[in-house]
Parts: sequence; C-alpha cells; structure tokens
Amino acid sequence: MIVVDRLGNVKTNGENQNNLLKKIYGTFLGRCALKILVCKFVSNLGGWYMNSSLSKHRIDSFIKENQIDMSQYEQKEYTSYNDFFTRKIKLGKRPFLIDDNVLISPADSKLTCYKINKDSHFTIKNTLYSINDLLMDEKLASDYINGYCLIFRLTVDDYHRYSFIDDGKIIKSKYIPGKFHTVNPIANDFYPIYKQNSRNYTIIESKNFGTMIQMEVGAMMVGRIVNHEKKYCLKGEEKGYFEFGGSTVIILLKENQAVIDDDILENTNKDKETVVRLGETIGKKY
Repeated sequence: MIVVDRLGNVKTNGENQNNLLKKIYGTFLGRCALKILVCKFVSNLGGWYMNSSLSKHRIDSFIKENQIDMSQYEQKEYTSYNDFFTRKIKLGKRPFLIDDNVLISPADSKLTCYKINKDSHFTIKNTLYSINDLLMDEKLASDYINGYCLIFRLTVDDYHRYSFIDDGKIIKSKYIPGKFHTVNPIANDFYPIYKQNSRNYTIIESKNFGTMIQMEVGAMMVGRIVNHEKKYCLKGEEKGYFEFGGSTVIILLKENQAVIDDDILENTNKDKETVVRLGETIGKKY
C-alpha cells in the first residue's frame, strides 16, 4: 500500500523493512519461520531483550536510519531500546483543536478509513473483515453497521504513545489474546491480521461522537500494550503506549457520528495510507 502525506506526496521510508517482510510472508520457507516468529514466547523473548541494557547500542543507528527529529522529545539517558522506543514527546509538540466539532487522530500513524457495510464487514486489499471477528461480540458489532472503521497503523519510526480523541466515560475494556503478526499491509496479503492478532479494546461513551470503540492491536515483537486505568477520559489525554514493534490503533464510529475528511477517504479508495500525527484534524462531528 502506498503511503502519502496530506499534500499527496509519496513517502518512501521503510523500504528495507518491506523487502524483508515480502521474503518472510511471500515465500514457503519464510512462512515456515513465521510460525515461530508470531508466537507469544518469541515476542516475549524479544521484549526481554529490548528492555535490557544489551539493546542500547541499537538506538543511535535507528535514529540516524529513520531520520528521527529528537529535538521534539524529552531529553534523557535511555536505559534500553524500549526505554527509547516509548519516549515521551515535549509538551506542545502535538497540539489539537479543543473545538467539540473536530475529530482528531489518536496517534502518529498511517491512516485508512473503511465504511462498515450492512453485514458489518469491511474490505482491506481484497481481504474481507468482520467487525464481529474484530470484537468477538456479535451484538456489539451490529451497532456499528454503516459506521466507520478507522485504522491507524504505527510504524517503528512513529511516536508510540496514543491518546483519547474525545471526552467521555469508559464503559468497558476487553483483551483478546492472539498472535503477533506484523501490521504491515504486506502481511494482509497472506493472513487476516486484524482478526488473528492480540488486541485490547475500550468502549467509550463519548461527548461528541456517540458510543465509540478505541482498540489497540499488538504486532510482531510487541510484548505489551500498556493502557492506563481510567474511568473517564479527556480529549488529547494519553490512553497508553506500545512497546517495541509496529502496532495499530483502530477507532470504530457508529453511523451518522462523524464526517471523515475527503482526502483520507479518497486515498483509502486508491489503496493509499495517509500520514497523520497525534492530534491532527481528520474529520468533524456529523
């Protein structure tokens, strides 16, 4: 899938990773190795290494290779790669509009948006997904027919902390154990990743966008999805963070709750992901 910014410029960062994933997911030997890579034990082992001081040497080369502007982040001495990976951004570097009519992005990410059809399904690159498969709750899934499924894919160079997109009350949270496939679109050609991967979702009675769902999806080498325990949430307030690896945040909105920006919908229809940042406006109240 092509990645573009809001001006339509194509972004090419991550080609080396894409080539590696094509070899893993696109070949017989690669898929044999994949059975080991996606299991929880291997993900936990990778998480242990990334949390240890042994991983510190990876930080400088990663910053250089991905051209990360470290002036945006709080300055500190990192004790491990995961300590660096979960770094906090400086106050004011991800501003957002307080306006109740504005829908904002929950994370720095690559965004696609899909209409949920009358059978509570949506399609990503010819792969059919069911909202019931995603939520493991048929009754709840039926509430989102004709609504939107917004998929915010975080890559390793993104800021891996995510926020609430509106004020509201936390109704329920649910964890669904699963595998740890990469969330790169390449994997979607071979596996229905969003109904196989480990995930956690929160039902929120929001102030401006109805009863919405915010879900975090774990991915290859992500040992933990870390959510803060809350009963109420505020727009722009940190909801949690991912430890090492690419990851995804999914927002489910009911019918007639939001109008998504045209460029995002047009890009999705053309199999393009749109680069957005935490707090950036992506739509408005219906």
